[in-house]
Amino acid sequence: MIDLRLFQTLRVLHDQGTVTATAAALNLSPSAVSQQLRQLAGEVGVDLLRREGREVRITDAGHVLLGHADELYAQWERVRADLGRHAASPYRTLRIGGFASSVGALLAPAAEELRAAGEPVDTRVSETDTAESFQRLLAGQLDITVLTPLADSPALDDPRFVQQPLLDELQDLVVPARHPLAGRTGVTLLDAATEEWISAHHDQERLTRALCTAAGFAPRMPHHADEWQAVLSLVSHGLGVCLVPRLVSTSGHPAVVRVPVHGDPRPARRVLTCVRRGSEGQDSIARGLAALRDAATRAVRLGDSQVGHEGSG
Repeated sequence: MIDLRLFQTLRVLHDQGTVTATAAALNLSPSAVSQQLRQLAGEVGVDLLRREGREVRITDAGHVLLGHADELYAQWERVRADLGRHAASPYRTLRIGGFASSVGALLAPAAEELRAAGEPVDTRVSETDTAESFQRLLAGQLDITVLTPLADSPALDDPRFVQQPLLDELQDLVVPARHPLAGRTGVTLLDAATEEWISAHHDQERLTRALCTAAGFAPRMPHHADEWQAVLSLVSHGLGVCLVPRLVSTSGHPAVVRVPVHGDPRPARRVLTCVRRGSEGQDSIARGLAALRDAATRAVRLGDSQVGHEGSG
């Protein structure tokens, strides 16, 4: 019987691309990773890797094995779910990761709910970006991630993961309080086509450019900041406008106003939950997903009620 951990090493290598990155993801030394891959190749009796210069590539036989490894791991997650129903202690540890603005609006409320339950779940929260989320799930470092998919993210039908919609987060136009658009009940992106825009962190900048391009113009972005508080500060000082996701509060910046953006469809970003395929039946993970759905419902309701009020006092 082959040790499942050997399959896992091959799966992470496929995801990470190099032995060094695989070792870092699995908290192993590069030599230990290489040894495990040689052991796996010896046990299945085929070459799994081939060298191309200084790099290694997975062979066709290795890709066949990867397909079976994904199925085996999904089944193992289901086994863990079944066994968990007979565990002696109801106390579980659940590791949840998510992008920056989801931590306060979604992850923290969900963790509080899970810890306060009659059968509590010891919930650990960490901030992760989308690319890191998939990597940490695959490496077993996270159990649930909240993410916004990117162009190079795994497909929705990727056999390693189960990705489910959590919410569609509307984008509002945030402008200085004395801006001509600040008094409007709604705008289109074209209304701000001639404005200077603040470039936010990389994922948000890509989304903003895509939405503006679809609306018929390329935004001028002379200023940039990664943190939302810095972005909002730039807007408050009149240096430009910005699209801001509904989960990001502007309440600490009285000199800005957020204005709903109209359109068909309205500008939004899709927020997903993602787990390892087969693990969604595990008690702590199922409860974590339910708590995140509850938090998302509350966050959407709160965000909708605050548009037009935040920053106006």
